[in-house]
Amino acid sequence: MQTYLVGGAVRDALLGLPVNDRDWVVVGATPRQMVASGYLPVGKDFPVFLHPESREEYALARTERKTARGYHGFAFHAEPDVTLEEDLARRDLTVNAMAQDGEGRLIDPFGGRDDLERRVLRHVTDAFREDPVRILRVARFAARFAGFGLAPETMDLMRDMVRAGEADALVAERVWQELARGLMEARPSRMFEILRECGALQRLLPEVDRLWGVPQRAEYHPEVDTGVHLMMVLDMSARLRCPLPVRFACLTHDLGKGTTPADILPKHIGHEERSAKLLRKVCNRLRIPTECRELADVVAREHGNIHRSADFGAAASVRLLERCDAFRKPLRFDQVLLACECDARGRLGLEEKPYPQRPRLLAALAAAQAVPTHAIAARAQEAGLDGPRIGEMIHKARMQAVAELEL
Repeated sequence: MQTYLVGGAVRDALLGLPVNDRDWVVVGATPRQMVASGYLPVGKDFPVFLHPESREEYALARTERKTARGYHGFAFHAEPDVTLEEDLARRDLTVNAMAQDGEGRLIDPFGGRDDLERRVLRHVTDAFREDPVRILRVARFAARFAGFGLAPETMDLMRDMVRAGEADALVAERVWQELARGLMEARPSRMFEILRECGALQRLLPEVDRLWGVPQRAEYHPEVDTGVHLMMVLDMSARLRCPLPVRFACLTHDLGKGTTPADILPKHIGHEERSAKLLRKVCNRLRIPTECRELADVVAREHGNIHRSADFGAAASVRLLERCDAFRKPLRFDQVLLACECDARGRLGLEEKPYPQRPRLLAALAAAQAVPTHAIAARAQEAGLDGPRIGEMIHKARMQAVAELEL
């Protein structure tokens, strides 16, 4: 029974990066021996155990055999005769197919260290094609390690997989899991560039894929191309360290521009409502979490109005706050404004331009929130007024409070 540190922990240590999670492979053991040694079994599809003290994962060395299309179509063999090299051979990329023994010696049968030095992401063996999730994983790693290039033969292999329909077999939950992780990487645009280049983006997110080649008005978008703009917005969201719901809203805020009638291009009249409609389809198809879905819907519908809000008077500003449900969900509204700032600064040459709409609308919200709504309601009820009339009085009081600000 021999134990090896494997995967990302070995890779990140060689890159001089912090090692946050450690995974282990055990060679020459049976599940019964692992349990007898105090390990807690947790794996369903194949034997994985938690260390009795550290709670780190220890997996028995295994091989895989493709039995059907898709992510779940595998048969696993995890017996004491499986070698470490056989286990490493089933991994996705050479930089993830390295191990370290108890003495700290590197085991690198597939040249992972050389690929780290060359800054190349390369598949280990042709078995890569058997798992379509690896298309997403490679794209995600490209977003994490933005200075790495993708080996041409790996890109060719991913294209073959897409043409063979493997991407169509991906389940919604796994697609979202990988997209969400990719959105949170240092340069999320790289994930979508890789997916687009291999053809997977058109299969998984056609609403996003069709944005490339769609022109916009140069006076507002010096980069012109809507797809290029979208990638700049995503990278701005990473630069501003936005949370996942904001980054997802950035990804989907302009979907409607992909369906703008050709006769009105490069204007995109009404694209906000089209974006919201397409967003609902994406969210239903990929089962997007509610928090991400709701924030993205507000951004899709209102980002144009928020950009124009510098010219709004008190009445229009309060109506905007009400449409965004800012009074009930002020923290979400702040995230809506953050997504809009990413949109405004995700444009060629405008990356450092201030976005005054955000502090202005936050100040308007604070002023409107300070209105004593309970006192207004109580006085109105004493005067015998009904609900709609009370709401109107509160609305006018909020407008007055915003009007008194020097915005």
